[in-house]
Amino acid sequence: MENNELQNQNPVATEGVENEQIASNASKKTLDANEKKKIAKLIQPNILPGKVRIDVNTLTAESQTETVPMNDEVMPELVDIPEPDDEELVEDNTDLDGLNKLQLVEMLEEIVQDADVQSIKDKVAAIRLHFNKLNKEDMDNELDHFLQAGGEAESFQHVEDPIEQRFNAAFGIFKANRAKQNEDLEKQKVENLAKKQAILDELKEIIASDDTLKKTYDDFRALQDRWKEIGSVPAAENSNLWNNYHFLVEKFFDKVRIGRELRDLDMKKNLDSKIELCEKAEELLDEKSVTKAFKALQKLHEDWKEVGPVPQDKKDEIWERFKAATDKINQIRREYYAKLEEKQTANLEAKKALCVKAEELVAEDYSSVNAWQKKSTELSEIFNVWKTIGLANKKDNEEIWQRFRASMDAFFAKKKEFFSTLKDRQTENLERKTQLCIEAEGLMESTEWKNATEQMKKLQEEWKTIGPVPKRHADKIWKRFRAACDTFFNRKNEHFSGRRTEEESNLAAKKALLDEIKAFELGSNRNENMDAIKAFQKRWIEIGYVPMKHKDTINKEYRELIDGLFDTMRKNQNEASTNDFREMMETWKGDPNASDRVRKEGGKLQIRIQKLREEIAAMENNIGFFSNSKNSELMRAEYEKKINKAKEDLKVLEEKLKIAEE
Repeated sequence: MENNELQNQNPVATEGVENEQIASNASKKTLDANEKKKIAKLIQPNILPGKVRIDVNTLTAESQTETVPMNDEVMPELVDIPEPDDEELVEDNTDLDGLNKLQLVEMLEEIVQDADVQSIKDKVAAIRLHFNKLNKEDMDNELDHFLQAGGEAESFQHVEDPIEQRFNAAFGIFKANRAKQNEDLEKQKVENLAKKQAILDELKEIIASDDTLKKTYDDFRALQDRWKEIGSVPAAENSNLWNNYHFLVEKFFDKVRIGRELRDLDMKKNLDSKIELCEKAEELLDEKSVTKAFKALQKLHEDWKEVGPVPQDKKDEIWERFKAATDKINQIRREYYAKLEEKQTANLEAKKALCVKAEELVAEDYSSVNAWQKKSTELSEIFNVWKTIGLANKKDNEEIWQRFRASMDAFFAKKKEFFSTLKDRQTENLERKTQLCIEAEGLMESTEWKNATEQMKKLQEEWKTIGPVPKRHADKIWKRFRAACDTFFNRKNEHFSGRRTEEESNLAAKKALLDEIKAFELGSNRNENMDAIKAFQKRWIEIGYVPMKHKDTINKEYRELIDGLFDTMRKNQNEASTNDFREMMETWKGDPNASDRVRKEGGKLQIRIQKLREEIAAMENNIGFFSNSKNSELMRAEYEKKINKAKEDLKVLEEKLKIAEE
């Protein structure tokens, strides 16, 4: 939690600030010393009914101190652990697994049209992580083939394909929107600073006023509400502004001496707020994502600072509860990063071992083509293992890669030099390619399509690894091999172009699967239901193509059945949520503060209902702007699903509100 991001604080709140921070704040420049003395002279310890009287003689040196009186709570430390690389911070997005680069780019292009950076940043980061991972695999494979073909690593150049260019363009839109949003935020912070400084001036006037206690206090509470509504200010001004504000707040309370009954009521409300913060902190212990839990805890600490003091007999108890939850989350985070560091260390050791093996291959001398080919395969296998090992820490990872890369470069440089001096080996290469031609000609009439295809591709890959042949034979041997390959693959294409029988079989299989889905009954366990539905979806995809004339009809029926299962699950979940809410209301009946709690919960529900109604209205308005095209129809259908789901959620909230008002 960054101390310079305090905002919307409750000026009554003097709890939750570290004593060491208070001592350091006293040494900083806050209000002008003369201003403080003038304000201090306005302090009246005894308030009479009606007007506020001022007795300068009762003012002590202690009351003029620049240090804001605080209680003895010390905020638990939020552990400052060095953040890992971006790839390690992105949460798992299993819904992106299995998507290819084009699908990821299309998803990114759609998402970045939303200018609200905060709402899409996590999804963009996840898409970028998955795309970079797939792109790196493609680049590694490209480099691997380049090196095996005798190319030099230094001369390897990767050229962006159209998909990469589309990805970079879409990500550029996101970065531009993020920069614009940051710029707007900084402008808003400057405006917020001016507003808060104006409130400080008004607070000075209230302290110096001669109005009745009620009017003075009402004006003061109004200023509090305005202060809390204003957002954050520039970090450089935050500490000074906050110290000035607390100084004036304390001086106000020294002046008005709020009545005991009013103070007790305020403290009780503060206790309820802090109990709620404790519950939220304890719920974070079940959060699987360490990053999400820590960010949420930071927000809870900010909220804690904004809540005022609680009754003295509850202060230690509620504080220890909040501190205990914080300490546990800190410990979980320490253990997480300790495991991450341990894993990175293990990855580094594994990569060092592969470097040793690669260096051993480079150190040896090979005198035959077979030996070079065998060792090239070994090095390729080592490289494949390398690609399966995770990252080391950022500093060591780059260093160990350079070491491994140097070994590969040295190996293939020696290999190139060897083959460049062996022109007489070209005859041997001709013999090997002739043998591949014979094997390809043996496969070209095969009807075992799968096995023959794999073997033919292996022959093509092996062809690439064989060096040059005598020039006078090069064109002839290539045409012979190419003719055998073309004959096989042309026959294969002709075979699969007439797969009507297989498609009819697939149609029957999909109809049978539809009957299974219709007969399936949802159970009470949501996870088991999801597993069953995913199994249906997987089998549907695996069955394959059906005749084109049946495609739309059978797919529509399948989607309707699957959507129906999800709708039923959602309705069951909504009913369970409503029942849980009704039970919670019942448990509150014995609570002396039940009416306040119910009223507070009802207020929250009304806010959520209003917001959801506005969202539904906006979506229903936007859906009319879709053009008449295939893509627009798909988007319209997706929008209609969102609207229907929102309406269902609205019914649940309205039912809960009805229960709360009973």
